[in-house]
Amino acid sequence: MSTENKNKEERTLSNTTTTQPLSDIESQRHNHTHPDHHSRRRSSSISSSLSSEIKQEELDGHRPSSRDIRKSITRSRSRQQDATTTGLSQPLTRTLSRRDTALSRIRTRPTVPPFNHPLAHQPTTDDVLVDFEGLDDPYRPINWPTKKKITTTLLYGLCTMSASWASSSYSAGTKQIAQEFHVGTQVATLGTTLFLFGFGLGPLLWAPLSEVYGRRLAVLAPLFVAVCFSFGSAVAKDFQTLMITRFFGAFFASAPVTNTGGVLGDLYDPSWRGIAMAGYAMAVVGGPCLGPIVSTAFVVQPSLGWRWTEYFTGILQATVLISAVIFIDESYPPKLLVYKARRLRHETGNWALHTKFEEWDVSIVELCHKFLFRPVQLLCTPICFLVALYASFCYGILYMQLGGIPIIFGEIRGWKPLVATLPFLCILVGAAIGAAANVYNQTRYNKAYHAAGNRPVPEMRLPPMMFGSVIFSGGQFVMGWTAQRDIHWIAPVIGVTLVGVGFFTIFQAALNYLVDTFTMYAASAVAANTFLRSCFAGAFPLVVSPLYHNIGTGPGSSITGGFAALLIPVPFVFYFFGKRIRRQSKWSRPSVYD
Repeated sequence: MSTENKNKEERTLSNTTTTQPLSDIESQRHNHTHPDHHSRRRSSSISSSLSSEIKQEELDGHRPSSRDIRKSITRSRSRQQDATTTGLSQPLTRTLSRRDTALSRIRTRPTVPPFNHPLAHQPTTDDVLVDFEGLDDPYRPINWPTKKKITTTLLYGLCTMSASWASSSYSAGTKQIAQEFHVGTQVATLGTTLFLFGFGLGPLLWAPLSEVYGRRLAVLAPLFVAVCFSFGSAVAKDFQTLMITRFFGAFFASAPVTNTGGVLGDLYDPSWRGIAMAGYAMAVVGGPCLGPIVSTAFVVQPSLGWRWTEYFTGILQATVLISAVIFIDESYPPKLLVYKARRLRHETGNWALHTKFEEWDVSIVELCHKFLFRPVQLLCTPICFLVALYASFCYGILYMQLGGIPIIFGEIRGWKPLVATLPFLCILVGAAIGAAANVYNQTRYNKAYHAAGNRPVPEMRLPPMMFGSVIFSGGQFVMGWTAQRDIHWIAPVIGVTLVGVGFFTIFQAALNYLVDTFTMYAASAVAANTFLRSCFAGAFPLVVSPLYHNIGTGPGSSITGGFAALLIPVPFVFYFFGKRIRRQSKWSRPSVYD
């Protein structure tokens, strides 16, 4: 037989018997010339095939067997001979490699069907759904004993204050940090700015997690990580490490600031929620007011320095965390029902018992839509945008005082560093006055609430905000234009107190108004407000020093006070026309009842 005939025969065999091993191909090639060896060759081929299959079963499925390698080599040789005999008249096909063979085997594996619970597609009936035993069920957080409510509120408030404490305690050591790491004072201020930016980004994660895993875990677990980053800031060896630990410390410390409002919503009905929110707001403002005073006491001691401001922050957070782990119980009602259903399943042996919350298939897309996209959509509405803008501006002015008060009372009036931070207490005093105003307004709100059939009346949250908007703007003018040494020190102190009163009334009223207006979307509205206010708070500390040093405290305060004056009409407009505006938006229309 000539070479050409042999090649044609090999090509025909390779095209028709690609699944046979090499021994079978050789037997078919010599079948006509050696008929006496046909049966022997065939039996040998069968035995070799069986042995190959046995070996193949022992493989792990992630590499080709020797049988597959022989098949690949046979196909490669036949294609090369094909190309030679045809004179390259047709384009060559790609030669399969061992890698291609292995990948082909992996792709053609049978897929394993996903596991489905036997009750997954069964219709749900009321007799297997676990719920509270009526509105008076003591298992509901809103029916907890008053002592337990106060303890829970106090501990969550301390968690919030320890987090906001960390945002301001850094400012006392800015000059020492600049000297140690050889950077400018303005650059060292980035530690406060990055912290507040972390405060703004953290809620986008912790708010949805609190609705999946419950309030307790979504607050205490991030707070533990924040404690670690606080100690990391204290031992930082370079400026970059300090900035990174500050940012991530804020990212995790923002969990109690974000979720404490949800806890208060679990514990109190609207008739008492305003008073509880006053305590929460005091915790938010208490940290930035007390942090600079205590931190300055560490900084002025040569044996301690700025690092002990971070050590003390970590110790404070750790102490509060340990107390919270011991005394705080879960307060998220759907999660409590999950615990109840789990206990009932073990007690009764009925494994079909479950809650509506357990039927919810947690979707990342749904959570992102609720806490990332929906806040942006709400910010496009006039109510959410203007109210959040006003509250964020006030929050930025509060953190602006971290640099403004030391300039007015330390640099201009020549007070000692520790004494120059005492006017921060005036902001706290003003916040207490604002809290009293909000508590008084809560009594008026309760009357309107009951008159409306126990339904929220958002506009009745605004009178303290209307009162505080005028005081907030006027306090900045008083503080800035009375900063000179020839004017008695009580004058700028009064101005700082007025700023505290205005800040607190605006901040709390805005939060309550957003919750009552966007009833079904309150979490998204609060997330939008939190993100926007943290952005303002992060930018304002960078502005105050150049502003006061270049144009003076009077003109500088006039700029911020002027912007505050432009925002005075916001609460008045929504008080008189809010109901009409709410009716025109699909997001706030559910809060309109008639």
